[in-house]
Amino acid sequence: MLPFILLFLSTIVSGSSAASLYWDGRVPQTMTASDLDSSTGPFLSVVKGSESASHYTTLLGTTSTPTPLWTTVLSEQVISLTIDNSSIFVPGGSTPQNGFRRTDLIAQGDGSNSALDAIMEVGVSKFHFSVKQNEQLPLNYSHEYQIVFIEPADGTHVFELQLGTPFTNPTASAPAADATSLKVRDHALNLLFETPFTADQWHNFAVQVDWDNLTLQVFYSADAAELAAVTSVVSNPTASAGSAGQGDFHAAIVKLPLVDPSEPSSEQNDVVHYGIQEGTTEGLFYSGLFVEQITA
Repeated sequence: MLPFILLFLSTIVSGSSAASLYWDGRVPQTMTASDLDSSTGPFLSVVKGSESASHYTTLLGTTSTPTPLWTTVLSEQVISLTIDNSSIFVPGGSTPQNGFRRTDLIAQGDGSNSALDAIMEVGVSKFHFSVKQNEQLPLNYSHEYQIVFIEPADGTHVFELQLGTPFTNPTASAPAADATSLKVRDHALNLLFETPFTADQWHNFAVQVDWDNLTLQVFYSADAAELAAVTSVVSNPTASAGSAGQGDFHAAIVKLPLVDPSEPSSEQNDVVHYGIQEGTTEGLFYSGLFVEQITA
């Protein structure tokens, strides 16, 4: 068993400043596949297909180098997330999500995702994540991919990191011109920042959320370069205030479908349950996942 403790008193070094952590998802070398399968540790791993969590999520040990942004010591395991044609999530007692192919890791503390949300989504908090291409399992950029997001109970996203071609009905000319760019969007899906998803490089992000004033600010760097602000503090007015706006923090591959013109028009906008999926195996690498307390 891998115990997990909320790291209120631990610190990270970011430039010359130190800050407390609400949650640390940088996977230690001691974490194992069985921990993933049992949702032991920093991640709830139940949002996946019919196979075990470790079928879709692999901890790469010392065989892969994590983002060099935070440390030069190989103390963190890179996370490999994949989807395949079995990646159909069935919510408890509900309809299978046949439109999606998805694998999600959800931040949790002491075995509870919702309790962690209530602790870390107050005041001002900063959500850190780094992503890298898996060149052996490429994405299909004709589709939309949602790969990092905070999801309240209403299914919207406080912010999201997106790849590919946004879903439209009918399907637009695909792939879109910026399909291979990483795009940070706000709650209303306005584009805040984009950068090419270049290969063989870690792309480091932080999104600072002011939960009281409903604002966002995006930070970015590549590889070992220090994070820098790439937006000003911008309003996020369509997000909900208070507990209604709090939600689970996901590192994921959620692949949306293409419209199937043979399906009834009443089903074509239901991206969760209908549409075209090729069933290919695709993947991404993740590192540097943690949530920083700016103000309580």
